[in-house]
Parts: sequence; structure tokens; C-alpha cells
Amino acid sequence: MTVNSLGIYEKALPQDLTWQETFELTHELGFNFYEFSVDESDARLARLDWSHEERSHMRDLMWQTGMRINNLMLSGHRRFPLGSKDPAVRQKSVQMLAKAVDLCVDLGIHNIQMAGYDVYYEDKSALSRELYVENLTKCVHLAAKKNVMLSIETMDDPFINNLAKISHYHDLVKSPWLQAYPDLGNLSAWPENDVPAELENYIDTICAIHLKDSKPVTATSKGQFKNVPFGQGCVDFAGLLRLLVRLNYSGSFTIEMWSGDNGDEQAVEEVKAAKAFFDRLFAQVGIKQEAI
Repeated sequence: MTVNSLGIYEKALPQDLTWQETFELTHELGFNFYEFSVDESDARLARLDWSHEERSHMRDLMWQTGMRINNLMLSGHRRFPLGSKDPAVRQKSVQMLAKAVDLCVDLGIHNIQMAGYDVYYEDKSALSRELYVENLTKCVHLAAKKNVMLSIETMDDPFINNLAKISHYHDLVKSPWLQAYPDLGNLSAWPENDVPAELENYIDTICAIHLKDSKPVTATSKGQFKNVPFGQGCVDFAGLLRLLVRLNYSGSFTIEMWSGDNGDEQAVEEVKAAKAFFDRLFAQVGIKQEAI
């Protein structure tokens, strides 16, 4: 049996609560930690420029409520990608990462999850890939100076959709401060991925895992990477979690959901149902959740 921490993604919870209410609810629902989002919206990008007072208040609330934030999800790079053809956008993307590192240091967050896109809204090319590698290297060096881990998520995009590709970029950058953050839903949706073999071959690169279901990519479908109810998609959670127990994976798991916009009461009920789903699976495969 392994002991793992279990967290909940920010966008799963009601979105109109104070930070104190959010942290208290996170514990009340049975989670060890909260996963913090800096996405492409202006409101969440503004968190990178929080004042000393705002950071101090957040840190005090985390201490008072016994809450920790394991991961910062920096999906804002979709809007300002590392591989953009626009030099101003590339400069902003690296500046965002530098600010995210400083925010993590101030709040005691140890890992920044980066979306594995060279570009998202622009056309992909050999140039966008090269620019991505150049700026990813800069970002890793910035993070390493302050002992903050960067981890690339396996994505809903073929640019980086498996652990082998993350390992390739890790080898190019050559730093222990760049690792992998696999999403079991994204991994499973791509038919070319042998997911068990991916986990076995690259277990030493994995620092955290997203629990999410998905619908597969096929010749006639782009797949579905969000809002698939747990147990109704293509992810073999029982098999993959059992495999991770055999591999003695001791990192964290985060349930990734977007129920927060469905109304407070419904969001809480959906999170409770997801937690119960994984409680049953954890007991079945031999995972013990860390004490709250």
C-alpha cells in the first residue's frame, strides 16, 4: 500500500468564496491540498502581480486553515506561448514564468505545472518548436535558481501528448528542475499511447498526476478532454492506479474538474461524488490517502 496526498483543482470549487472559505471547504471535502490556477484570463494573470500585502494575507490564511498549495497551474502560456512568432509575446511568456516562480517562493508552492504547447492559437512550425525549446530552457534556469520545480503536463494537443515527448525536452534542457505532470485523461485519449508502458518507462520523471476522464481521439472524433464524468470515459483508472501502486509512486494526485461554474451547491455535490469515486478506487487498488 502507498500513501499519497489528494488535492482538488481550483476550478472544481465554487468560484464566489473568499480564500478562507475556499481553504476550509477544501479540507471539509476531504482533500489534502488545493491546486492554484493562473490561466489566460486577466483576473488570474493579475495574481502574478500581487502585492507584498496580498501575498502575506494569502500565506497567513494558508497557515491559519492548515492548507497547502502543492501546484501552480500556469495555463496562461496558452495566451502568451513560449513559441510565439511575436518577440513581445515570447518576452512576456518568460516574464510570466519568472513572476510565477517568485509567487511560488512567497506562498510556499514547490511546483509549477506548465501546459505543453509550443503555441496554441498560432500555427505550429519548426520555428515555433525551436522558440519553445529556447524559452523553456530559460524558464527552467529561472526556476532552478530558486529551487522551484517545473513540470510539463501531457496535453490535449499532439505537440506534447505523452511522457516520452516530455522526456525528450527534459534531455534537451538537461536539468533536474524540469519533470513531468501526466494527466491520465489526456494520456489515455490518444490511441498511439501505450499508457501503462509510458508510466513504467518514465515513472522517475513524474512529480504529480492529474485524475481526469476523457473520450478518445479517433479517425472521426477530436476526442473530449474536459467535463467527461468519471467512469464514463476511456481511462482505466483501476488498472493505472494499481500499476502506480506497483511502481511505488508516492507523489500527489489532483482531481481536475471544472464544476465551479455550475452553481455552488451543484459544484460541491459534483466534487463529493468525484471524491467518493476515487475513495472507492483507492481502497480497491491499495492507496491510502494522507491524513487531512
